[in-house]
Amino acid sequence: MKNTLGMLYAKKHPKEGKPSKISAITAYDALFAGLFDPLIDVILVGDSLNMSFNGRVDTLSAHMDMMIYHTQAVCRATKKAFVIMDMPYGSYTHKKQGIQNALRAYQETQADAIKLEGGLKRAPLIKAIVEEGVAVVGHIGLLPQSVRGMGGYKVQGKTPQSAHQLLEDALALQEAGVSLLVIEGVISSVASTITARLDIPTIGIGSGAGCDGQILVFSDMLGLFQAFKPKFVRHYLQGAQLIQEAIKNYIADIESGNFPSPAESYS
Repeated sequence: MKNTLGMLYAKKHPKEGKPSKISAITAYDALFAGLFDPLIDVILVGDSLNMSFNGRVDTLSAHMDMMIYHTQAVCRATKKAFVIMDMPYGSYTHKKQGIQNALRAYQETQADAIKLEGGLKRAPLIKAIVEEGVAVVGHIGLLPQSVRGMGGYKVQGKTPQSAHQLLEDALALQEAGVSLLVIEGVISSVASTITARLDIPTIGIGSGAGCDGQILVFSDMLGLFQAFKPKFVRHYLQGAQLIQEAIKNYIADIESGNFPSPAESYS
């Protein structure tokens, strides 16, 4: 059964029993999406692919064609997970452009929702997109698309003023109609306060355990991305090491003549 916004909302507000956490992960292609889909609640086609797989230093050069291509691939392999497409940098700088690109995302992919970054100032745009029938996921705190302007990757909510602004941002986005809210790089106590104040579910990344769910970039979680390891990342697999060992074994079998064997050859 396909996960819906109602099902995700029910995890925070169950009719019976205790709330349960939302599990989310990124994916960028049909292969990994198909592996994750039976197990995970939410798949985000994140513009993080620009760093993890495109070798860029940030997400800013990702564009609509790129995001649509990867979202189409993910959706082809997804039957259960709720799929969110990141709106890339520069694709929603003003209302008309943002609406057009949001509609394009829905028309050209099977994404269940789009995600865009920003707080209070994005509320009018979000409201307009939601009125067009597009589900929107908000994103506050550390904003990767604003990292150059913010002077780097800095934890948010450290001061009372910053914490208050984050809460105001969250409430404004909820009022504008976002269905879910990603909270990134925020002091855990602040993220917990925001989560408690909101009716909609929150999904944290680097924001502590008080959020209604968690998301990680899959190449981080599987230990595939080696350039750096953020504090909030936990490696559940030493993927890079295992892959390199497999490649070494493959090379050794080629050099020794052990591969291909008669059973792996046509006769």
